Amino acid sequence: MAKKVFVGKIKSAKMQKTVTVLVDMVKVHPLYKKRVKHTSKFKAHLPGEIKVKEGDFVKIESCRPISKDKKWQVKEVL
Repeated sequence: MAKKVFVGKIKSAKMQKTVTVLVDMVKVHPLYKKRVKHTSKFKAHLPGEIKVKEGDFVKIESCRPISKDKKWQVKEVL
């Protein structure tokens, strides 16, 4: 199965080895054909070699479940 990749902004980096990432998505409404923007919040694992702070833009990739909420991993800082 292909891994999903999103680009988002770090909302919180206060946890150990975990960051909260906000990802903006745009979908087209099926009936009204209007573009609707919504934001999703993901918890992502932060490997030790990557240093980030709040407000940074990062690329996250899906991975195996690390905990109940963490199913994403930070790949790089943009």
